[in-house]
Amino acid sequence: MKDLQFPINFKFKIGTLANDFVATDASGTTVAYVRQKMFKLKEDILIYSNESKSDTLFRIKADRWLDFSAAYSFTDKEGKEMGKIVRKGWRSIWKTSYELVDQNQNIQYHVNEENAWVKVWDSLLGEVPLLGMFTGYFFNPAYLVTDLNGKVVAKIKKQASFFGRHFEVSKLADIDQDDQERIMLGLMMMILLERRKG
Repeated sequence: MKDLQFPINFKFKIGTLANDFVATDASGTTVAYVRQKMFKLKEDILIYSNESKSDTLFRIKADRWLDFSAAYSFTDKEGKEMGKIVRKGWRSIWKTSYELVDQNQNIQYHVNEENAWVKVWDSLLGEVPLLGMFTGYFFNPAYLVTDLNGKVVAKIKKQASFFGRHFEVSKLADIDQDDQERIMLGLMMMILLERRKG
């Protein structure tokens, strides 16, 4: 995932057993195919260069199974660790919150839900018969990636759809190549966990 042309679009496949999506750049070129292995107690995600699945670029694995505060490590095709994303368990009950950690175990970025009320209204109205079917069009959460100084460097936003299929990643500040890949991997993992909202 070098020299990405933003915005990057994530589009989930509908009608497959696997939880998978294609990432395309601003020109419509596929930059990654993300596939979550099914029926695993510990999350195991493979990122391929395209849908043929002939070239594995990265792997994301959870450090524990079914845990509210799991960490998800990123490795390249040689197995070298590139960093991880950590869900901030109890803090995420009100407002989704993650930390992006580099390969030296230092926190680099925070990923936070932009508006927690979107989650609240989506949950409440999602329980109303018939009306619940349309919440995906009205409640579209966004998540901000900020550096340690509070500067927003990227944003991912759900696009209006019935099934939570489309997400768009925008780059809002200059990011070096290593950080850009780490942020993209973190957002890919986060969206697999959070996509059912809105």
